[in-house]
Amino acid sequence: MNCKNCDTRLRTDFLYCPACGAKVIRNRITFKNLWVDFLERYFNLDNTFIRTFVHLFTKPEVVIEGYLQGIRRKYLNPISYIGIALTLSGIIVFLMAKSIDFMEFDILETGSQTVYQEKLMGFILDYQALIFIIFIPLMAISGWLCFDKKKYNFAERMIIFMYALAHFSLFSFIPSVLVLLFIPEHYVNFSLIASLAIIIYTSYTIIRISSSKGIALISRLFLFYFILAVLYLLTSILIPVIMLLIGEIRIEDFLPTPQN
Repeated sequence: MNCKNCDTRLRTDFLYCPACGAKVIRNRITFKNLWVDFLERYFNLDNTFIRTFVHLFTKPEVVIEGYLQGIRRKYLNPISYIGIALTLSGIIVFLMAKSIDFMEFDILETGSQTVYQEKLMGFILDYQALIFIIFIPLMAISGWLCFDKKKYNFAERMIIFMYALAHFSLFSFIPSVLVLLFIPEHYVNFSLIASLAIIIYTSYTIIRISSSKGIALISRLFLFYFILAVLYLLTSILIPVIMLLIGEIRIEDFLPTPQN
């Protein structure tokens, strides 16, 4: 028989192709072997997902810089890692859509809630994956001074924050699901806490990777978050402008909803 991936001639006792390394598949697809393949691919301790997940907590610089320096088989690559994160975030989006009527957007307790707030949340849910991905280049732009001694280019900084954002999305998945299932009215407040968590984890990752130390590192972190805040503000302004242009919202949607 021949390898189905590279067409190399195989011996009948081969389990893996010696040319391309692909597993030799002899059986038809069933639910059982689909499940086994999924577990082997992502959750086998001999594979890369769990190792990547654990080590991004304990030694993120080894995972990320290892990939940047050419170590590509020990850990899950950033594209696959963020792909898993986006897949799981789809479940979060589904639960949010189901729970949106229970969510309280008036977190400052001003007593007013606008149609715009509800439509904005719907827009964010619809384009959640795109908005998530947009944060990666924003963070890469903001982080250029944090790694000045290592002189990482823009693509390499994209990899750093791709890992960081994907990892945050993965470790916040279960808490997010629990909040949405049992106390959806507190999800907006939970999101604010999650924002603090991503700041802490991103700072931790930068500290572990950056060559700067002491005051220089602290000042670069402050500058990183200042630039990121400005870029985030500009992006936040752009979203309602886009919504106005495509007719998703109207000017009157910004007015408070009349109280009964």
